This record gives sequence, C-alpha cells and structure tokens, in this order.
Amino acid sequence: MALKLIYIVVRQLLAWARLSQRTEASKDVEILVLRHQLAVAQRRLPPRELQRQLTWSDRAWLALLVGVLPAGGLTRLRLIVTPGTVLRWHRDVLRRRWARRSRRKRPGRPPTHRRMKELVLRLARENPSWGYRRIHGELAGLGIRIAPSTVWEVLKAAGIDPAPRRGTGPSWAAFLRGQAEAILATDFVVVDLLDGTKAYALAVIEHATRRVRVLGVALHPTGEWVAQQARNLLMDLDDAGVRTRFLIHDRDAIFHAGFDEVFAAAGIEVIRTGVRAPRQNAVMERWFRSLRTELTNRTLTWNIPQLMRLLREYET
Repeated sequence: MALKLIYIVVRQLLAWARLSQRTEASKDVEILVLRHQLAVAQRRLPPRELQRQLTWSDRAWLALLVGVLPAGGLTRLRLIVTPGTVLRWHRDVLRRRWARRSRRKRPGRPPTHRRMKELVLRLARENPSWGYRRIHGELAGLGIRIAPSTVWEVLKAAGIDPAPRRGTGPSWAAFLRGQAEAILATDFVVVDLLDGTKAYALAVIEHATRRVRVLGVALHPTGEWVAQQARNLLMDLDDAGVRTRFLIHDRDAIFHAGFDEVFAAAGIEVIRTGVRAPRQNAVMERWFRSLRTELTNRTLTWNIPQLMRLLREYET
C-alpha cells in the first residue's frame, strides 16, 4: 500500500512538471473542462454513489490536495466530497494505524519474560522438594504476579517435574495396603461411667482381618500396666499363629519406651503416627466410632467389671 501511494505521488509530480510548461490560458481551459465533466458526473450519480466508487488511492490523493489548498478556497471548489468527509478520512487512517500498533503480534497470552523464567528455574533448582504451587506462593510473597499454570509450564518445558514427590518411599496409604497382613494398630478409647469417672480401654485391631482384641480396662493406666498388656497380647498372637511385623500407635505418653521394647524384642517394628494426625491410625479410630455408636452411647455402664463384660461381648 505504501509503494502504491509513492507511485501515485511521483506520477502526479511528473504531471505537475508537464503542467508547469503550459500557458495560463490552456490551464484555465483545462480546469473549466474538468469542472464541466464533474458537473455532468454529479448530475448522473448522487454524491454518495460517487463517494462509494472512490478507491483508497483516490481518497488519499484528494485528502493530500485539499490539505494544500487554503480553507477559504474550499467553498469555491466543486468537490464530490465535503470537507467534513475529508476529516473523517484522516480520523479513519489514524484509528486504523493505532489499532494495528496496539494489536498483539500473536493470539493468546503474552509470552513469559526471560527473567521470570530464570527466577522460577532458580527456585526449583535450589529447592528440589518444592512443587509449582509452592514456587507460586513464594513468588506471590515477593510481590511477583504470575499464574500457577505459568509456573507449571516453565518447569515442564525445562524438563523439571512440576510436582515432585516429597519422599522416595511409598505413600502411607500404599504402605497400609501392601502390609495389611502384618500390621496391628492399638489405642485407648475413653468411656464415661455413671459415677462421673472415665475408664480407659486398650484395644488392638488387625488391619487385614479387622479382628479386634480388647486387652484391658483401667481407671488410671500406668506404664507397667500397659507393658503387661503388651506381653499378654504377644502370647495371644503366638497362640493364634498371627505373624506381625508392624505396630501403629499414636504419640500418647502412656506408650512409653518400655511398651515399645516389648514388641521390639519380638521383632515387631513400632511406628508412631504424626503429631495430630489421627487419620494415620484411621482403622482403629473407625472401630472406636462403631463402638461408641453401637454400644457405649446406648448402654449405661456402672463400673469396670460391667464395662469389661460388655466389651468382651461386643468383641465376640
């Protein structure tokens, strides 16, 4: 389009050069002939139809010449367009020019800046355990605005796992499923008696068969009492032919080192759950819920012997 306009300007300049060699009389006669032809064209076609037939180069040339003429001389000319139309052409040219400049080169989101990519990759290299969510949070804390999906794409493009595994071994759920045949879980359940006291019942459950063993009940369990219940449990397991490798219990202080040593001597590894993580001992906790719903919440318990008898019947 620019080359076409340059060609038209050069051609008109050459025409002006030829026109400068003519006499004033011949110029006036030619102007009168052109005016008469324009009048005939305007009688045949309305002004709007003539304007529609103008090409882009015709409009550009008319706008250039009209801009050279003085403002007072425009009223004496016989134009097929009004001065307002010429101004509208100028506004359209400027609007298209700035619209083309503001248009994005490529559709979609703009590309991520090179320095932003370097910062994301640096955080990933210096902190191998961080995933894309953690990196996004750290950048947000620094006041850097970036979408989590952008962090994911940068790490993926660099060949880095966006969500690395936090450990090298299996997950807790996979461990429980894979070792269910050799896992025991134990914990205390609290039962309220009619006299206002609280009784503590120690129970053990097998993960594979859900077999429950109520070891004992006490108002004030001690370390020696818990260790003795552990010895009794090992004898029951030996008589039943149950082979156990792991024992899960929480971090209650009642499960002291002597309690764990009883199982360690029998070749059983003791696994303590995390702090405030009851879901790691979910099988035992679920049985406690069933016990409360089906027994203790429906029965008035007077004393320890009655509670022990009820627990034995429920166990059976």
